[in-house]
Order: sequence, then C-alpha cells, then structure tokens
Amino acid sequence: MIQIFIVDDHAIFREGLRKVISDTPGMEVAGEAASGLAALQKILGMNDYDIVILDLGLPGMGGFDVLRTLKRERPALPVVIMSIHTEEEYAMMVLKEGASGYLTKESVPADLIKAIQKAVTGGTYVSESLGERFAGKLLGRTENKPHECLSNKEYQIFRLIVDGKSIKEIAHELSLARPTVSTYRTRVLHKMNMKTNAELVRYAVKHNLDS
Repeated sequence: MIQIFIVDDHAIFREGLRKVISDTPGMEVAGEAASGLAALQKILGMNDYDIVILDLGLPGMGGFDVLRTLKRERPALPVVIMSIHTEEEYAMMVLKEGASGYLTKESVPADLIKAIQKAVTGGTYVSESLGERFAGKLLGRTENKPHECLSNKEYQIFRLIVDGKSIKEIAHELSLARPTVSTYRTRVLHKMNMKTNAELVRYAVKHNLDS
C-alpha cells in the first residue's frame, strides 16, 4: 500500500485528492497538512510515508523551502509538486531541486496516479511537452529562456515585481531586508538583460508568466 502525504492549504482541494487516491487500489492518504511547517513536523517525525504531494503556494514557509528541507533530510522520499502555476513557470526549477515530478492543478486524475506510480519506483514524471523541452535542451536544439536562468529566489522576486509589489512590500512578504531585495532585483535585471520593472512586466505578459 503506497502511503501518501498531501500538503496543500485548500481543504477542498485536499478532499479532491483524497477521493482520487482512495479510488485507486494500492494507494491511501496517510497524512496531510495545510502549511509547510506543519508538513515538515509531521513528515520528519514519521518514517512510513512513501511519497509527498506538495503545493508551492503555502502560507508561511513556501513549497520551495519545504522541498529543499525534505530533500536534505529525507533525500530518498519522492516529492511530486502539484501547483496552480504552469510548467513554463516552475517545472524546471523544482526538478532541479530534486522533485520527482510536476503537475498543474488542471491535470486529470489519471496523470496524478501515473506521477505517483512513477515517483515511488524511482522515476521522474513530466508531461509530454515538458519531456520534449528537456530533450531539445539535451540535443542543443533549444536554449534557456531568460527567466529560466534565474535562481528560485530570483524568480520569486521577479514574479512579485511583475505583480506590482514594491521593494518594501516584497521585503515584508519574504522576511528579507530591503537592501537584499534590491540586490536580487539588480541580479534579475542583469540576468534577463533588462533595465526597468516595466520591461520585466512586458516580458512576463509575452511569456504568459503574469497570471
């Protein structure tokens, strides 16, 4: 029996996942949490979970930090990301951090089951389109887009800038000093070869990263 732990801050969505999983022979939801900190306390305190289904947009400690902590403390524990964000935005980044798969919340139940089955057997689940992108990169047919060259923290700040947040607001939201946020903004502009926030916004709109 595959023991699954769900981390998502929306009770209705967790209920939906439980229904899909309970309808699948050989799988059961063995635990769940609505925040990153609560998830880590439960997961690291137990040794009988086979896989974690993790959202990125969590209150307090975000999904990226939860993923990093789990891969450091439980490197063999598969983590599949299931997020509202498109593959274009985050898939490459979370896979680099050690995730065993990436699904959007628009995925059909069959894809979730496939991802769980593949992850618990040591594989990595990606959609067909993302697999083609990986293949293109390996064969040198495609290049990284500017935003794909950003670190996870740089990308997080890039998204907040695009959302219209000020340096002060970003600093408060991420619990960072304002000079630190300003430094990250400078790095983002440099890596993406841009000079203003307006250029970042236009880029985000063009590449459907503004939702």
